[in-house]
Amino acid sequence: MKKIAAPKIKLPAINFQQLADDFKTLDPKDPGLWPLGPRLVILAGVFAGLLCVAWFLGWSPQFDDLESKKNRESQLKEEWLDKKRQAVNLDAYRKQKEEIDTSFGELLKQLPNKAEMDAMIVDISQAALTRGLKIELFKPGAEARKEFYAELPISILMNGSYNDLAQFAGDLARLPRIVTLNNIKLKPKSPTALGLDGTIVTYRYLDAEELASQRKAQKTAGKPGGAK
Repeated sequence: MKKIAAPKIKLPAINFQQLADDFKTLDPKDPGLWPLGPRLVILAGVFAGLLCVAWFLGWSPQFDDLESKKNRESQLKEEWLDKKRQAVNLDAYRKQKEEIDTSFGELLKQLPNKAEMDAMIVDISQAALTRGLKIELFKPGAEARKEFYAELPISILMNGSYNDLAQFAGDLARLPRIVTLNNIKLKPKSPTALGLDGTIVTYRYLDAEELASQRKAQKTAGKPGGAK
């Protein structure tokens, strides 16, 4: 069976010269008599202008606002998922916090209180004497208070054999309290003796009264016109 081809629609050719001539003869006082070509061109121009005005005055800000709302929606979803994960793992977090509190309490027990510091200093000096070290300098410095504890540096200068000095350092490490030996310098004093110059740092925790006083001082310093 022979197919019948659909007739081709031929668009009318546009005579740009005629269109330009029509524009030249337009009477602005009588638009009803304008030719069809200029009417269509002007109508298309007015429609395009309205689209531009609508875009800049209405649609563009609305599109920007829509994009902002989409970003905010994504952010809220992430926050919700994060809080959901935290809620699911709440028991594990509580158990972890309890373990941290227990570990912190064990560490805190290694810090002497204010009344025990003098005994702590005596223990350090006694450890040096027990090892037969000659103490030339043993001078506690000024305390430096931190968030919940205080550091007490002790400048030392001791003489003795290498083995005695090493054993003294081991004795410090075995003390039931936290003691560190910092800025160590060894200098030969004789064929059989060395001089140890350094700083021993001991730590103690602040009691309730000292913590309250420190927090009060921090609040005062944070206020406008407070102490700096």
